[in-house]
Amino acid sequence: MKARLTKILTDPRFIFAVYCIVAIVATITQILKNNPDNPWSSYNNFLIFKTSFQHLVSRGDLYQLWPADHQDYYKYSPTFALLMAPFSWMNIWVGLSIWNLINALALYFAIANSRFAVSKLKSYMLWFVLLELLTSMQSSQSNGLMAALMIFGFNKMEDKKPFLAALFLCLGFYIKIFSLAGFIILLFYPERFKAIFYSAIWMLILFLLPLVAIPYSQLIFLYKSWLHLLADDHSASVGFSVMGWLHTWFNLNPDKMFLAVGGLILLLLPLARIKQYRQFQFRMMMLASILVWVIIFNHKAESPTFVVAMSGIAIWYFSGKRSMIDTILVCLAFIFTSLSPTDLFPAYIRWHLVVPYVLKAVPCIFIWVRIFYELMSRNFDKHLKVAE
Repeated sequence: MKARLTKILTDPRFIFAVYCIVAIVATITQILKNNPDNPWSSYNNFLIFKTSFQHLVSRGDLYQLWPADHQDYYKYSPTFALLMAPFSWMNIWVGLSIWNLINALALYFAIANSRFAVSKLKSYMLWFVLLELLTSMQSSQSNGLMAALMIFGFNKMEDKKPFLAALFLCLGFYIKIFSLAGFIILLFYPERFKAIFYSAIWMLILFLLPLVAIPYSQLIFLYKSWLHLLADDHSASVGFSVMGWLHTWFNLNPDKMFLAVGGLILLLLPLARIKQYRQFQFRMMMLASILVWVIIFNHKAESPTFVVAMSGIAIWYFSGKRSMIDTILVCLAFIFTSLSPTDLFPAYIRWHLVVPYVLKAVPCIFIWVRIFYELMSRNFDKHLKVAE
């Protein structure tokens, strides 16, 4: 009986079906829980995406408030607004369903088609990130897609397809700029110069793509407005991040730019181990490090963004032999990062302990330190054997 259940739970077709069902359930719950006084509150992020194309072609400022259409600011590129064109004509039920399915299935295929581990372990990865993916989809966010694009970029470099790798990474950048860190993975391969060249081409193409709908002068205006919004946005909030952890636990408030630069230096330090580049395990661990880093060092990190970090943690944990300490850290991450935002977690503990002390981020921070230590100290041709 146990063997049969394990076979079902690790069957990629079954997991694929579950991912589809979860995406549709997320859509249904979002729409049904609407507040009559604020009918778009539960899927506000999708409305920001959906209406951005209309604002783009009407030659308005994407980066001002549009209170008649949605709450909060649009913080993505003009290119992303253009790519939202198909959604602008769809009703909420159809558009939101497709959007959530894109996020769910992109992450499913990114992990399922990777070389991280044998099929059974990749199934464990998919189950591990599913709850965090649901949290992201319940806010109609793009974070499942963001994690997938960085993993796709890695997969395609492993497949010696730098043209496609560059495309995936550039698409990620034009959705959320934190995925710029994903370009680090290009450095590990003999095709690095081709990949960098293709990246420059794709960056230019995607930069200019909105010209099919707006004039050049409007495009430049929008990019300036976007940069201005991001600069203002940098000054507020500490979020579920290293910054938030230092503030709430130790009452430390380091300069955000200083902390970001320090974090970047730590992220890049393993690049000095050039002889390790040829080891798949080292490259894989760097990807895991990047996926966690882009969230914990983002001072604006919100709960729905952590599907990116948990994807990195899944890659790290399920791709090799792990110690008891590693298992404890992963269990803490699942409890406090993935489980704490759900109704399965005691509400009192969530609001009086998890949120005030940013416990959603803390296990991820400790795990990133663990990954960093391994990247700096292990000889990967002797340790952490992975089924490629």
